[in-house]
Amino acid sequence: MRHFVVVGILVVAVAVLTYLGLHTVGLMPVPASAQAGPIDWLWDLQIKAMTFLFALIVVPMVYSLFVFRRRKGDTSDAEHIEGNTTLEIVWTIIPLFMVLGMAYIGAENLAETRRVDPDAMVVRVTGYQWGWTFDYPDYGITSNELYLPVNRQALLKMESRDVIHSFWVPEFRVKQDLVPGRVTELRITPTLIGDTYKVRCAEICGTSHAYMEAPVIVVEKVAFEAWVAEQQALASEAGQTPEGRGLALVTANGCRACHSIDGSGGVGPTWFQLAGSEVPLSGGGTVVADDAFLKESILQPQAKIVAGFEAQQMPAYNFTDEQVADIIAYIKTLK
Repeated sequence: MRHFVVVGILVVAVAVLTYLGLHTVGLMPVPASAQAGPIDWLWDLQIKAMTFLFALIVVPMVYSLFVFRRRKGDTSDAEHIEGNTTLEIVWTIIPLFMVLGMAYIGAENLAETRRVDPDAMVVRVTGYQWGWTFDYPDYGITSNELYLPVNRQALLKMESRDVIHSFWVPEFRVKQDLVPGRVTELRITPTLIGDTYKVRCAEICGTSHAYMEAPVIVVEKVAFEAWVAEQQALASEAGQTPEGRGLALVTANGCRACHSIDGSGGVGPTWFQLAGSEVPLSGGGTVVADDAFLKESILQPQAKIVAGFEAQQMPAYNFTDEQVADIIAYIKTLK
């Protein structure tokens, strides 16, 4: 009986110390959504269960290695044990009920994270290699940043243009795949104002998967309404000029996810000071980036490959001649 008491005390002590150690490390980022609450609670419960099971296995094993080891000079055989049917039944039934209990708790938590708010704001999310676009149909605006008002549920209706992507903001906890040819949904209710969150793709989707990020900005309701009004005004003003219409097309199609406009490196060649410049081509030679070259690069992106970007493959777009002219007009402003 003494050994059982000692082992029991050690199991509890090791389990508590292991849990406190893991808790101190801070395994999870800051929770920033209503959905994070039940998910973190379930995660914490699982950590407690795992630390207890870890101690329950490791402590008796280590204790036995030291206390019941063969003594020097002892050559006798150990006691032969055939088995214990009662013990085997117990350690089968108890884990079975534990698994069923966790399944029930998990189902309840899933229902909580998917709870429908009839006043949810709809945001259409488009994923593509390798970026994100966010459309706000209630306001008629499009953005490369996900702006969300705090404490209001957002219903994300998500589509992929090419391959499977996965929408994930670690601080929101929830995650959802984007599947070509389908519309998948995710509900998020931000609870913490901040501008350091990022959408990340959690599904390997190609050579630039690691760079498939977009800012997520959570603001007060008043600040969100001000942002919407500003975006609507900019969209209305931009629609009056070719350059403005080109910028709108570039934003809506996510071109700036691959092409920088300030000369910095990217997945594709930068557009900064591109128009009229000499562009080195793969395999040797150069070409002047005139209207004809820019149009060909937009409609037939693999016709002439810029040196250094042989491994990248830009998708082809079905723009009209007028839309192409607007995009070129925008590129010409980047000087």
